[in-house]
Amino acid sequence: MIDLYAWPTPNAYKVSIMLEETRLAYKVIPVDIGAGDQFAPEFLKISPNNRMPAIVDHDAPGGALSIFESGAILMYLAEKTGRFWPAQVHERYKVAEWVMWQMGGLGPMLGQAGHFRNYSPEKIPYAIERYTNEAKRLLGVLNRQLAGNDFIAGEYSIADMACYGWALAAERLGVPAEDIPNVIRWRDAMGARPAVVRGMALLAEKRRAPGPMDEKTREIMFGKKQFEKR
Repeated sequence: MIDLYAWPTPNAYKVSIMLEETRLAYKVIPVDIGAGDQFAPEFLKISPNNRMPAIVDHDAPGGALSIFESGAILMYLAEKTGRFWPAQVHERYKVAEWVMWQMGGLGPMLGQAGHFRNYSPEKIPYAIERYTNEAKRLLGVLNRQLAGNDFIAGEYSIADMACYGWALAAERLGVPAEDIPNVIRWRDAMGARPAVVRGMALLAEKRRAPGPMDEKTREIMFGKKQFEKR
């Protein structure tokens, strides 16, 4: 059994989709990031960066294994099951490249675009323009990669799972669908997969629409608490 510590966000969807695709047995343990669950001492033992998702695999060789960082979790689950990460070295590292690209670029930059467009207590034109343009650039990179490819690295893989939840936000972040037709086609194909549908249902009842939040929630998610010593 795998414990999945998660909240309904693009990073968590990567893992829930992979778990559904591989049909591994798992239990969801909610980490309410708006209430500060990510700072609980018991969670920090699993995820010292106070971010979800994280997993604990109670059936790992040698005993229970905890892993934080969504990209590392995807790679672990791919190794565990032998699925969605090719064995041949050239194909394997093509997939790894795009997982790292998502972890280092697509996720953080689109996250900042979303923050300054939707959650910042003041509208900062420079920040909005900067991160919106970077979102457009990165989704353009993905659009070019998907020209002539059904999936990001050729065959369906953890690279697609890593990018899908973030790519769903394109239009909300000021990137018109007509500018990224290959991404839209790929998104539609991803969304038609039954395991993706199940994975995207993760804690659906807890999901909130982007937009203004109360001061208490903003302080927990973006305020000084982030920098406290633990």
